[in-house]
Amino acid sequence: MSFFKKKETVNVQEPMDLESVMKKFDRESNTRLWEGVPRVIVNCVLAIFSLYCIWVALFATLQDEVRLTTFMAFIVLIGYLVFPARKGVQRVNHLPWYDIVLMVLGTGSFLYFAIFANDIIRNFNINTYQVIIGVIGIACLAELCRRCVGLPILCVAGVLLVYALIWGSTNPNTWARVTENVRVLFYSKEGILSTPVNVCSKYIVMFIIFGAFLERTGIADFFINIANALVGRFSGGPAKVAVVASALEGMVSGSSVANTVGSGAVTIPLMKKTGYQPEFAAAAEASASTGGQIMPPIMGAAAFLMAETVGASYSSIVVRAILPAVLYFAGVFITVHLEAKKEGLRGLTREELPRLKPLLKQTYLLLPLLLLIYLVGTSKRSIAYAAAIAIVVAIVVSLFNKGNRITPKRLLEALAAGGQGMITVAVACGVAGIVAGVISSTGLAYMLFNGIVALAGNHLIIALFLTMLCCIILGMGVPTTANYCIMAATCAPILVQMGVPMIAAHFFVFYFGIVADLTPPVALAAYAGAAIAQANPMRTAFTATKLAIGAFIVPYIFALNPQMLFIGDVTVASFVLIIISSLIGIFAVAAALEGYLLDRMPWWQRAISVVGGLLLIYPGVVTDLIGFGLFGVVVAMQLILRKANNAVAA
Repeated sequence: MSFFKKKETVNVQEPMDLESVMKKFDRESNTRLWEGVPRVIVNCVLAIFSLYCIWVALFATLQDEVRLTTFMAFIVLIGYLVFPARKGVQRVNHLPWYDIVLMVLGTGSFLYFAIFANDIIRNFNINTYQVIIGVIGIACLAELCRRCVGLPILCVAGVLLVYALIWGSTNPNTWARVTENVRVLFYSKEGILSTPVNVCSKYIVMFIIFGAFLERTGIADFFINIANALVGRFSGGPAKVAVVASALEGMVSGSSVANTVGSGAVTIPLMKKTGYQPEFAAAAEASASTGGQIMPPIMGAAAFLMAETVGASYSSIVVRAILPAVLYFAGVFITVHLEAKKEGLRGLTREELPRLKPLLKQTYLLLPLLLLIYLVGTSKRSIAYAAAIAIVVAIVVSLFNKGNRITPKRLLEALAAGGQGMITVAVACGVAGIVAGVISSTGLAYMLFNGIVALAGNHLIIALFLTMLCCIILGMGVPTTANYCIMAATCAPILVQMGVPMIAAHFFVFYFGIVADLTPPVALAAYAGAAIAQANPMRTAFTATKLAIGAFIVPYIFALNPQMLFIGDVTVASFVLIIISSLIGIFAVAAALEGYLLDRMPWWQRAISVVGGLLLIYPGVVTDLIGFGLFGVVVAMQLILRKANNAVAA
C-alpha cells in the first residue's frame, strides 16, 4: 500500500529515472497507460469506487456478504483496468481482449454471490455451476494478485490449495473436495471474505483515500524540508534528514519501496555528495523508509488488522507501538551519526538548507493528521468517521497552500488515486484470506504448532527464532498487510500457546514480516535505494540490515518481557526507566555495530558494548544496572583513549 508515491522533483545533480526504479521494485507502479478521454473515464470509475467506499463505511447497513462481495467485485473490475498482464513498455489506451474476459468473469463471479447471497447462505450445499463460478472468481483474483502484488504470496496460497485438495480432506471423491474448498474459500467468511478483506473495506480504504488527499496538500515535501531545516546542518546531515523525514512520512504511509524512492530521490544524492559511501547512503534511506511501516498511527495498515484480530481497540495498538518505533528510528539515527563522525563527514551548508521560519508558517499542513490522531484516540465515533473528517480538513487546509490547492480536477485525481491505491491492499488481503482459510479448515495450524514445538523443545527463545525465520521468508516480496495476515494466522497463535501475550505475539510477527524488505535475498527497499545510489544491491541490503538492528532486537525483548508494550503492571517510574534504559541500550548496540563511539572501538569493547546494550534494552532493574556498568566501562575506556591520543597529538 502506498499513500505517498514518487515525487515529481528530479535531482539535477544525479539524474535518475525514478519511474523505472518504481516499476522494477514496486508492482503498484506497473500500471496501464491511459491518456485523453479513456484516462478520464478510468479516473471517473476509480473515483466512483472511492465514493462508494466512503458511503459504505459511513452510512450503509448492507449484509456483510453483500458488502464484501460487492467490494471485491469493484476491486477486480478496476484491478484489470489498471494493471496489465506483463511488465515493460505498454501500449497507450490498450485493453487486450483477454483482460476484458478476465475482468468480466471475475467481476461477475463476485456479483453473483452478492445478488444471491441469501440463497447461498441458507443452502449449505452448493451446486456444480456455483462451484465453477467460485473457481473462476478465485482464479481471476489470483491472476490479479500476480499482476499487482507478486508471485511470493501466490506461491504460498497455491501450495496450500494443493495441500487442501490432496491431503487436507478425508473425502475420497476429488470433486467433493473441490466443492468443499470452494464453499469455504469463496462462499463463506472464512476465506476471501474473512477478517482481512472485512477490515480493508471498513477502515483501511478510508485511510488510503485520506492519504491520497493529504499527499496533494504538499505535506510530503514539507516533511523533507522540515527535516532538512532541523538536522541537515549537523555532521552527516543528509542521512539524518532521511531518517527524520521517513519517520514523519511513515506516520501516514505504508510502502517501503515508495518511501525509499520518494525520499531517496532527494536524500541519497545529498548523502553521497557529503561523503557517505553509495551503499551506506542507499541503506540508510531504505532502513528509514521501511521503518515507516512500524510508525503509528497507520503502521502499513496492519494496525487496523491487528486491532480486529486480537480484539483490542485501534488506539491501544497505536499507543503500544510508539516505544518500539522510537527505538527503531533512534537506532538508525544513532548509526548514521556515528558513521558520519567516524568518517569526518560534514553537514549541509547554510545555503543548501531551507529556512525554518517560512516552514513554520506551513505547520497548518499537519492539522488533518493531528486531528485524525485526536479523533481516533478520543472520539466515540467510528474510525471511518474520523478519517472522513480528516479528509474534509485536508481539502480545507489545501486552500491555504497556493501551489497545492485541491481544485475540482485535483479532487477527482485524489479520489482516483485513493481508488487505485486500494487495489493492491484488497487483493493481498483476499489472497491472505485464502491462506488463512486453508490453514484453519485443514487443521494445518495445529500441525505447524506441533512441528515448531517439537523443534523448539518447549524453549520459547528457539520458537521465537524459528518464527522469525518463517516471517522473514514468507515476507519476502509480500506487502505488509498480506504478510501480517499470513503470520497472524500461522505463527502468532503458536507463540500465544507458548505463553507470549497475544498482542506481543502479533507485534513480533508484524515486525519480522516488515524487515523482509531489507533482508537478503529479496530486499526490495534496499534494492530500490541501491538503484538510485548506483550501489551494489546485495551490499546495500546487508548494510541496511545492520542499520535496522533495532527491528531484530526489540521484538525479542517485548516477547520475553511485554512491559515494553505496556502490558502488565507498568508504573510511571518504570515507564520512564524503560524509555531511558532502552535508548541508551540501542545507542550501545549501534556503537558496537558501527565500531565507533568517541573513537574507533577494538573488538573487545564492541563485544562488551553489545552485551551491555542488550541488557539495557531488556526491561528490569538488575539487567539495567549490569548494562549500565558494562557500557560505562566502555565509555570510560573511550574517554581514556581519547585523552591519550590528544596528549600524543599535542
